[in-house]
Amino acid sequence: MSALSAAAKRGLGDPVLAELVMARASQINACAFCLDMHVDLALERGETPKRIALLDAWAEAGDLFTERERAALALTEAVTVLTADAVPDATYARAAEHFGDAGLAHLIALITVINGWNRLMVSRRIAPGGPAW
Repeated sequence: MSALSAAAKRGLGDPVLAELVMARASQINACAFCLDMHVDLALERGETPKRIALLDAWAEAGDLFTERERAALALTEAVTVLTADAVPDATYARAAEHFGDAGLAHLIALITVINGWNRLMVSRRIAPGGPAW
């Protein structure tokens, strides 16, 4: 999972967006360990505290997030909270428009791996700052 995460981040080519995606999925999954880690990494990579504070409300945050970031965050939510409709076609198409085939593959891999990490860390009850594994 670590190798998949690293490859997906490299392939996405945007380290700040990668951390936002991982933080947003971790918010949804209530994984305090992963949220703590990815917020810190996002800040280290140049993200602002204001955007981190508003990440949970990105859809209502006006132009604080770019269209590309909004497409990635919408796809993150759709893949993280799968419904009977799975990932809506419009959400997928919007992300594909911003990321292309290769970027979309890396984005989906990144979303998938953070959901796996969230499930592992929540199941193990690992607190923020605790041992990674």
